[in-house]
Amino acid sequence: MKTILYPANERGHANHDWIDTYHSFSFANWYDENKINFGLLRVLNDDTIAPAMGFGMHPHDNMEIITIPLQGILEHKDSMGHIGQIKPGEIQAMSAGTGIHHSEYNGSKTEEAKLFQIWIFPKVKNINPRYDQRKFNSSDRINKFQLIVSPEKSEKTMWINQDAYFSLGNFERNKSVDYTIQHKGNGAYMMVIEGEMEISGEKLTRRDAIGIYDTDKFSFRANSDSEILVIEVPMK
Repeated sequence: MKTILYPANERGHANHDWIDTYHSFSFANWYDENKINFGLLRVLNDDTIAPAMGFGMHPHDNMEIITIPLQGILEHKDSMGHIGQIKPGEIQAMSAGTGIHHSEYNGSKTEEAKLFQIWIFPKVKNINPRYDQRKFNSSDRINKFQLIVSPEKSEKTMWINQDAYFSLGNFERNKSVDYTIQHKGNGAYMMVIEGEMEISGEKLTRRDAIGIYDTDKFSFRANSDSEILVIEVPMK
């Protein structure tokens, strides 16, 4: 098993008044040659958007885009005609494919919106653009992983155009957990959303992450009540 540590305090950071954002991988004006990607995971931005502010209409193509709201209300509009709101407990998935335009705004005039936006390179290029969002029951991830995104088209998960899997888990203090790689050759990028976990002798706290690859299975322990995100992706 091989590992790469991604300490939270080594992420890129930008504050533009309307958005306060941390970049796990090189993005916009922040570049680190050692943090370009983890396998086919290209972007993980940890965004805080000021009330009534947001991203105006802008283009994407040939990228799988997953949005995980953490706090507040996110208003979405795109060139496919989708208009709506996304709230914590829901997940948004888009295949940009041949090309889309979309905007994301904080739907509250008083409360900040917090979210993860994640980009993954697609398995098949130039597919028809696609949008989906779904609500997940957080009680289904207590002391276990809840699969929220997968390459299988299912009523239980969001579909992604890649052999990638996203899982969320809420673990109680001192809980030991096993994770099995679901697609041979994939690696797993694990982020501590909140709390503290220990893996391979390393202690990770809030927003720390670790990349794990060249293994079929690994274990970790929650040192406190913890919320964990795992993004499993092909390594090439």
